[in-house]
Amino acid sequence: MRSATLICGSHMSTRTDVWQGTLALMILKTLETLGPVHGYGIARRIEQTSGHHLRVHYGTLYASLLKLEQEGYIASGWGVSDNNRKAKFYRLTRAGRKHVAKASQEWQQATEIVARFLTPGESS
Repeated sequence: MRSATLICGSHMSTRTDVWQGTLALMILKTLETLGPVHGYGIARRIEQTSGHHLRVHYGTLYASLLKLEQEGYIASGWGVSDNNRKAKFYRLTRAGRKHVAKASQEWQQATEIVARFLTPGESS
């Protein structure tokens, strides 16, 4: 399984790989929650939501945004940011809304399965 590298840990010094699709799902969920937002805003939201345990590398983020756009899950357009700068804003498409619902369900199921291994004896 391919992975994307994010910085994790309390001191942001530990590198970790996350499963392919994890960053994409975080991006899609961010757009679902916030509506149209620029790349910097997406990165900040992911970091904030993770309790600052994740730091997104912009190269990784923009590669994921490009892939999601090519897949038709998001669309982009130019606008003006809060600090009056030109920025590319991303938004979910109809296909993206369907995909995020399906991917969320799949990740929920996958984490429940992994949790069974982490807490043996507590599974039903």
